[in-house]
Amino acid sequence: MSEIVVRHAEARDAESLRQFYAQPEVYHNLLQLPHPPAELWEDRLKPQPGRRQLVACIDEQVAGNLTLMVEQNPRRSHVAIFGMAVSSAFQNRGVASALMREMINLCDNWLRIERIELTVFVDNAPALAVYRKFGFEIEGTGKRYALRNGEFVDSYFMARLKG
Repeated sequence: MSEIVVRHAEARDAESLRQFYAQPEVYHNLLQLPHPPAELWEDRLKPQPGRRQLVACIDEQVAGNLTLMVEQNPRRSHVAIFGMAVSSAFQNRGVASALMREMINLCDNWLRIERIELTVFVDNAPALAVYRKFGFEIEGTGKRYALRNGEFVDSYFMARLKG
């Protein structure tokens, strides 16, 4: 099996990210909309305060993406929020775990983050398994949290405390 390499996302990754976020199997479980424009990913990859963009690559192809946002409010500067997706072509190959390991390393050892937060649809079993594997716990449920395929779906609020 090919090695998974996690690195900071570069401007050259914008088109690869646009393509895999356009996959129905991917955006189904995210707050993304179908048909993302190229400009969206070009803008997302521009440096922004508190934002870190990671990509996981297999054989130099972008297989996954994790965006980490450190809260800018001084009273919440110990908190980071993240979102993650794995291309349908690379799912079930350890990409999500590789991204999670690197994100947690950054938070715990380099960014002074004490709390990492996320939301996840309640029916996204593979994502829930990965988050639990890395110590995230469900803290609550958002009823009718988001619209997906014409229906409202619930979402869990999860967090991991450094400890």
